[in-house]
Amino acid sequence: MPPRTSTRSTRSSAAATRTSSRASSAATNPNVPAEPADNALRTRVAAVFREAQRTTATHRKLAVTLRKIQEACCYEPTSVRKTSAAAADASDFDEDDFNAEFVRCVLRVMPVKKSEGVGEKTIRFIGLFLRHAVDKDNEALGELDPDASTMPETPATRLTTHLIETLLPLMSAKDKFVRYRSTQLLSHIVNSLDAIDDDLFQKLRSGLLKRIRDKEAMVRAQAVLGLGRLAGNEIEAEPNSDDSDDDGGAGAASGGGLLEKLLEVLQNDPSADVRRSLLVNLPILPNTLPFLLERARDQDAATRRAVYSRLLPALGDFRHLSLSMREKLLRWGLRDRDENVRKAAGRLFRERWIEDCAGTAASAEPGQPAEVSPPNLDALLELLERIDVVNSGGEDGVALEAMKGFWEGRPDYRDAMVFDDNFFETLSAESVFVVRTFNDFCRSEGNAKYEALAEEKLPEVTKVAFYLERYVKVLIDAIKRAEERADQGEDDDEDDDDDDDTAEQEFIVEQLLHIALTLDYSDEVGRRKMFALLRQTLSIPELPEEVTKLTVSVLRDICAPDAAGEKEFCSVVLEAVADVHDTIVDDDDNTDLPENDDESFHSARSEVSRESTPTREGRGKPGKPELSEEEAAKKAIKEIMINMKCLHIVQCMLQNVQGDLQKNDHLVSMLNNLVVPAVRSHEAPVRERGLVCLGLCSLLDRSLAEENLTLFMHFFAKGHTALQITALHILTDILNVHGAQLLSSNPALLKVYVKALRSGAKHPEVQAVATVAVSKLLLGRVVGDRDVSAELLKTLVVAYFEPASAGNQSVRQALNYFLPVFCYSRAENQDLMRLVALDALHTLYNVREGFDDDEADVDDEMVSLSTIGACLVDWTDPRKCYVPGGAGGGSGSSSEAVEKRVVNADVHLEFARDILERLSGNVPREEKKILASLLSKLHVSPASSEPLTRDVYAAVCHAVKTNLLNDAAGRNALYKIHVSLGKIVNALDAAAAGDAATSGVGGGGGRYRRSMSRASSVATTAASEAPRRWAAAAAARRRRPGRSGSRRRRWRMRFFPAGSGTTTKRTRTTRTMTPRPWCIGRRKRAWWMKTRKRRSCKGGLTRGWPGELAKVEGRGYRDDDDEPCCWLGFG
Repeated sequence: MPPRTSTRSTRSSAAATRTSSRASSAATNPNVPAEPADNALRTRVAAVFREAQRTTATHRKLAVTLRKIQEACCYEPTSVRKTSAAAADASDFDEDDFNAEFVRCVLRVMPVKKSEGVGEKTIRFIGLFLRHAVDKDNEALGELDPDASTMPETPATRLTTHLIETLLPLMSAKDKFVRYRSTQLLSHIVNSLDAIDDDLFQKLRSGLLKRIRDKEAMVRAQAVLGLGRLAGNEIEAEPNSDDSDDDGGAGAASGGGLLEKLLEVLQNDPSADVRRSLLVNLPILPNTLPFLLERARDQDAATRRAVYSRLLPALGDFRHLSLSMREKLLRWGLRDRDENVRKAAGRLFRERWIEDCAGTAASAEPGQPAEVSPPNLDALLELLERIDVVNSGGEDGVALEAMKGFWEGRPDYRDAMVFDDNFFETLSAESVFVVRTFNDFCRSEGNAKYEALAEEKLPEVTKVAFYLERYVKVLIDAIKRAEERADQGEDDDEDDDDDDDTAEQEFIVEQLLHIALTLDYSDEVGRRKMFALLRQTLSIPELPEEVTKLTVSVLRDICAPDAAGEKEFCSVVLEAVADVHDTIVDDDDNTDLPENDDESFHSARSEVSRESTPTREGRGKPGKPELSEEEAAKKAIKEIMINMKCLHIVQCMLQNVQGDLQKNDHLVSMLNNLVVPAVRSHEAPVRERGLVCLGLCSLLDRSLAEENLTLFMHFFAKGHTALQITALHILTDILNVHGAQLLSSNPALLKVYVKALRSGAKHPEVQAVATVAVSKLLLGRVVGDRDVSAELLKTLVVAYFEPASAGNQSVRQALNYFLPVFCYSRAENQDLMRLVALDALHTLYNVREGFDDDEADVDDEMVSLSTIGACLVDWTDPRKCYVPGGAGGGSGSSSEAVEKRVVNADVHLEFARDILERLSGNVPREEKKILASLLSKLHVSPASSEPLTRDVYAAVCHAVKTNLLNDAAGRNALYKIHVSLGKIVNALDAAAAGDAATSGVGGGGGRYRRSMSRASSVATTAASEAPRRWAAAAAARRRRPGRSGSRRRRWRMRFFPAGSGTTTKRTRTTRTMTPRPWCIGRRKRAWWMKTRKRRSCKGGLTRGWPGELAKVEGRGYRDDDDEPCCWLGFG
């Protein structure tokens, strides 16, 4: 199509001039562009934009229409017949006119708010049109040289350049929506076009880089969308520009410089939308991939979900990731706290990664597989191999969780699995894990509805026993082969291969034992076979510890659950212990054997402590040859291994026993002949494992626990960190099992826990274990003594807020859960927290004052005392306490429902009395301010007990009268609780007076009626006369014609000071009063009127409530809408 000539009419030239000036003014002020006279071109272009903002369905058709108008303005028509009506109307205009009209319509979008959908639709249309125009111009030019250094100049490129240069200044506008829309449109243009001019590229890059520091998150999010595309282009070729912008020379920076800026934004931008936009738009490169995958730990759940639902599917084959990264991604995703993230991670594992292993080609749509391949066992085995199932398939590994979701989400694999004899005869680590997870899923999920599927596909007990026997033999052979190679000192490569083979065989045996734990042993033949096999297996000295533990568990499952079955179980295990000892001892030289070879197992066990020092015993026997140092060392190590192996089997046995120790002769014999000598051993490993066994025995016998409490405390005081943790576990378990009487009878035990809780600086692991232990004791109400509980709770509160635990996240996380749950679970717990709150606050005040650093560092490491006080008040809030069968206080009650609850607030009244007592003492000024501010946060309820309410009210009145607090904030807090309690006391007095009047008793309600002050009587009398006086005045006002309801009148105000029999009068006080209906309140006291002005008078304004009215120096109470302010008498 030939280009249009430059000749045009005078009218068209003038129109173009006006349009250019209008576009310029619109660029300067996009909110209110100029509106000159309409013309045919504007009508056509505006109609297209008007239709484009309605729906996106017609965008392509409208782009074609607008392109025809552009062609009519830019090119000469080739045929008169084919010219459309729109093109005919635009034939009188040239390219500049079209560009000006186009930009004028675009500028109309700039001030549109983000919430308006028309802005999004119009911007999408603009990008679609520019892309369509560029494609059409390229078609008209023919095939272009892809290696050309310059871009051909076409109407579309000129329009794009004109539009971008118009929008670039708007990115710095004051209006945030103008900045947002201009940045959004430029980023959309960048992502829509394939090529752009180099100079324009640098201008765009510089402008968008400035916007990544914009104060508005929505602007930054749009800026990173465009920069992500530009960064991808800069990777291939470095731009050569001399542009030196103020933002650190953005034009001269390399692609790596732009990527560094974007990665810094990805890591540190406070807006989740910005980070998520960068996550899905940054190019996936070796140097950016670690930063992108790091967003799987982002604090925003939607961003973490985007990693699994958008980034990883777009990455392609997951096998390009390292093994550690695969395992981390699975663990982070499947254990995420957000359910949607967990679902996305599970879907990625069972839909995308399995398809990568199956060889299915990825679809064009990222995140979705092209087609689901049929079940493929080889692909599943490869997938498990790619996540290193040997290391990740343990009890704490992530492979178990991944396969649980896999079997749940892939029923096709579930139905296609075939576990025949050939499968079990050629087990690998991956295949046996498939069987184990399939068995666990079928027997535990879906309320056993898949149990029939497991019975159908898995072999019976006898076959499982034969397979287990076979692979145990393979395991033992592998262990012995590895030991032989280690003794011979062969190559390290072969040793590594042997270690890998041994680990795989051990894993296979462990998974088979896990399957054996779930089998039904009603078949006597299979039960006998399995029992004999496990008894024989347990006697193998080389058996690994994890396999030993599982073997003992399966043995306990096979034996009967009653006391007889438990005795049989103990007998079998102890026989295996004897076999282990005899087998290892037989391997030694005959000179190392005891003199009496026929000595029983128990006597052999009694010699454990003496056998631990064989060289001394050997020197005492002249018949034995002297051992060399090397042989003596090997013999000592061998004997330590004997004791460690025997003690481990016993430990596994004790973990599966629940009966009374004294009623089981096997356990008593084991305790005396094995455990006690081990605890007295000089070898630390034997002694520590013996301590664990002794602790387990103590759980079975209370008297044994009482006898050994001192021993456990000694191990805590003198042991290393790991031994201290073990001792804490033992002591806590003993208290949980045998009750807190042991704690009250042993005062030193409390010091153990307090010392452990305060050891955060030296031993943070011990502090974390002690925190969990004490939390369990308090939450389970194991500790019954109130003083002991208070001391432990105070230590926990101090540990939660003190700076020493700031780096110990285990302590902070445990207490973050425990403290609210403990306080809100029972009213007694809230009272206990109230009891220790002020002491804990004082301790934390001293901790804060003891800092030598500046205040900024203190604030970084420790929250303010005001925040601590607010937490203490909130934890003792009676409205949040759980009430069994109540309507509120639970986790599901809303905050509004909690606020409306009427509950007994005695705990906060006691808290107020404690605060007033503490304020009356010798308290530092800063601490006094914190304590005073707590008074305004306390909840006062009319449902509280009456004697306590009156007692606390008297204390508050005394504090007000004696000016206990000097600062304004403290006085306001005191006045607030004074007013709140005054309402309740007046209501109680009114109720007492009403009861006395109803009963007709002269004494009038007992002691409360008689205890009213004279001021209260005067106030009540004056109030009772107010209705009569008001009625007379109202009748007189109605008789006067021409008087409006709202006018200036003369009033006489009576104020009744507390404890005074006289009234202070203030006459001729002018007020503008609006007549309001008088009504009797629920207290049935008097006629209330609220004054809207507050003035100070000479001698002080005295305001208050009948009975106990306070005198305030120079000021009155706050004028709350729901409280009467003063008494007024109509003069």
